[in-house]
Amino acid sequence: MTLGYVPGDSLAHRLDPRSKLLVQIGFAAAAYAHTTPRGLAALTLLAAGCLWAAAGDLDDLWAYRFALPVLLLAPLVAGATLGEPRFRVDRAGAAALASYRVLLLLVVAAAYVRATPVRDSRAAIQRTVPGRAGAFLGIGVGLVFRFLPLLRRDLLAAREAIRARGGGQLPVHERMRLIAVAGTNRAFGRADRLGTALAARCLAWNPTLPRLAFGPADYLALAFGVGLLASAAAAV
Repeated sequence: MTLGYVPGDSLAHRLDPRSKLLVQIGFAAAAYAHTTPRGLAALTLLAAGCLWAAAGDLDDLWAYRFALPVLLLAPLVAGATLGEPRFRVDRAGAAALASYRVLLLLVVAAAYVRATPVRDSRAAIQRTVPGRAGAFLGIGVGLVFRFLPLLRRDLLAAREAIRARGGGQLPVHERMRLIAVAGTNRAFGRADRLGTALAARCLAWNPTLPRLAFGPADYLALAFGVGLLASAAAAV
């Protein structure tokens, strides 16, 4: 179970991060353009192929389980009404399809995160977006990829600490409040330490980044991403 880069030699590991980003963008566009069950079925196969290309499995998806309750409850909330009828099946069905699209995007994102080092992602963004804006976005992406697993680990540690102190007997809303407060406090603490560390190390806007180069497989990935974008544009 991982929420970060895993070294390997899979097809996705060997691709340039810029081509992988284009595939992600194309897949997202196609997912929001092809909203029918048939279209989502085809996108399911593509998402599974992306995860397979990164040598991933269901354990990688389990790392994103924090989003599953929201995706599962969304159709129930969308279908519920205050008057008659008490439940609108059409609204629930539309919300279920939307939740499934988000799940497919998480699958593709999990494949990207597993197969792409943080430094490569930053280099791809800074070389695609010119100037200070690209440097700012690159720094932001690097920080998110590095600290999201740490924040997740903090939340798990807070939950285990509450259980060890008998918190498992508390109501669910009280446990959620305690975990949220502890996680927020740790997040602010990490942010303060991060700011101090960046200042002490003289944050560089233009660091030495890894060299990127397209290979033969990248041109196929680029064509695949462009094809997904064209498919989405044709469906609009």
